[in-house]
Amino acid sequence: MMLQDKVIVVLGVGPGVGRSIALAGAREGADVVLAARTKSKLDEVAEEVTALGRRALAVPVDLTEPDTGERLASAAMAEFGRIDALVYNALAMPPLKDLMAVDPAAIQDAFNANVVSTLRLVQRFTMVNSLVFVNSMVVRFSQRTMGPYKMAKSALLAMAGSLATELGPKGIRVNSVAPGNIRGDSLDYYFSYLGHKRGVDPQVIAEEFTARCDLRRLVESDDVANAVVFLASDMAAAITGQCLDVNCGEYHH
Repeated sequence: MMLQDKVIVVLGVGPGVGRSIALAGAREGADVVLAARTKSKLDEVAEEVTALGRRALAVPVDLTEPDTGERLASAAMAEFGRIDALVYNALAMPPLKDLMAVDPAAIQDAFNANVVSTLRLVQRFTMVNSLVFVNSMVVRFSQRTMGPYKMAKSALLAMAGSLATELGPKGIRVNSVAPGNIRGDSLDYYFSYLGHKRGVDPQVIAEEFTARCDLRRLVESDDVANAVVFLASDMAAAITGQCLDVNCGEYHH
């Protein structure tokens, strides 16, 4: 039980990675604060956490609101009296366009939504022992139309490193997880799109992506969740300022 009797806040709870992180934390003994925009999704995951024998608190939040961090931290402290880890899994998707073609105003909006809003929230969580940011494998490569996304995620990675230096003397560890292509509805849709574009079955695309990985499989949401749980736990007590790649060996870093 790597998180026995700890309290973790998971920001960005949806049907994929966020849900997996919340449930992995509960299985490892943590009570979980669930945060996202859609209350119905939060309530569904809260029921699953409760079924695992742990307590859950659902807090609908909007990162664009300046007081989100304060409201979330206050709600968690009022319910549990402590917060051990904050896991940041939220994303406002920037335009997928070449940098030379994208509207700079859209880049600014994405930066504010993904980086500035994150910092504003994190500043309210100085009571934790661990901060874990869910980043992306996009920080490891360059590809046409992915420039705005890479800029946002690279800034988030840089911020995590700087926070590790600032918060380390207070005993707060700050780390990131960079997942590769994660199996699920979004990736299946992307495979269908590429298959239609090339005139081939989406399964052909899936097999091509799988062949790029040393382990000959794609990442599952639970793989990412397990890495997050490790970094949030005392097993990673001497690890900070690091980014753990979870990509089945598609890229080495």
